[in-house]
Amino acid sequence: MNPPITLEGTHVRLEPLQESHLDALCEVGLDPDLWKWIPIQVLDRDQMLGYIRAALSDQKKGISLPFATIDRKSNKVIGSTRFLNIDLPNKRVEIGATWIAQPFQRTVINTEAKYLMMRHAFETLGCNRVEWKTDSLNTKSRNAILRLGATQEGIFRQHMVTWSGRLRDTVYFSVIAPEWPEVKKALEAKIKVE
Repeated sequence: MNPPITLEGTHVRLEPLQESHLDALCEVGLDPDLWKWIPIQVLDRDQMLGYIRAALSDQKKGISLPFATIDRKSNKVIGSTRFLNIDLPNKRVEIGATWIAQPFQRTVINTEAKYLMMRHAFETLGCNRVEWKTDSLNTKSRNAILRLGATQEGIFRQHMVTWSGRLRDTVYFSVIAPEWPEVKKALEAKIKVE
């Protein structure tokens, strides 16, 4: 994958994740509700540091490109997201490991962040496919992904073991290149309205 990049819109800036984001991420990201549906838990500073280091390790391997999510209005870190499971030979990426502080959920922030990432994937990297996956029980996330214009493809039963030991069924979604122009137009309209 290309080296770390910054993706910037009207409401949000996605900048390369670094260890220097640790304090700001701890300030907004140690809320247990944020990690309820994630296979791992991040509830203290050491766990957040481990989370960042794991993301940066995957970046060095070329399979991840992590970002800190910045609210442009306040210029504050409000979460994180990343490209995962990067498979450039097959021209596909996953968007995931996304979390946003509670006050910024259900705002234009996530919509614009995902728009910027999809635009980069399809228009710069030449991807054929962008995919998402989430816990089948996470209705909020499933609805947010559908709202982006993605298509639900199926459910992988007992796909992961979560931090609690629960077996997670994982729902897969995607947008493919021929769908991107229509999805792009719809997202641009949402970003202007919100």
